[in-house]
Amino acid sequence: MLKKRVPVIFHGENPEIVNMQQRMTTEQYEQLEQLSNVEPRGMINASFNFSEGRMEEKGELDHLIGVATTLQTEHEEFSIVEVRAGEWAVFESEGPFPEALQDTWGRIYSEWFPTSVYEAVDGPEILWIENSDLDKPEVKSEIWMPVKKRHP
Repeated sequence: MLKKRVPVIFHGENPEIVNMQQRMTTEQYEQLEQLSNVEPRGMINASFNFSEGRMEEKGELDHLIGVATTLQTEHEEFSIVEVRAGEWAVFESEGPFPEALQDTWGRIYSEWFPTSVYEAVDGPEILWIENSDLDKPEVKSEIWMPVKKRHP
């Protein structure tokens, strides 16, 4: 995975993340995609280590571009982040990018978590996008949130 500390941005594309994606070479994409062997398959984005103020659109987060894999491999230009097994809530989003996706993310925190029997746990929030053509009117994506059941 490629990793970078980026600012928290609620609306529109994050220029730091766009820059990360643009700097990736075809060879890097191919190398990473060969390692993808678990869900969500293919290229993913993951965010974690949020600084305080995240919910007020302040601070920073660690952003990764890579794949989910169980393969043990070392590569100089990629970072490895181990993620413990656990429960995931998966939310589908479909619509114009990035607006539909950002709306879904906001609704997860403002509507789903407050009424759900689950709570967020420490771990990466994973984004999978079906197609790299983000200019299509309907972009399908999934948000994978690490969760655990609330204690009564």
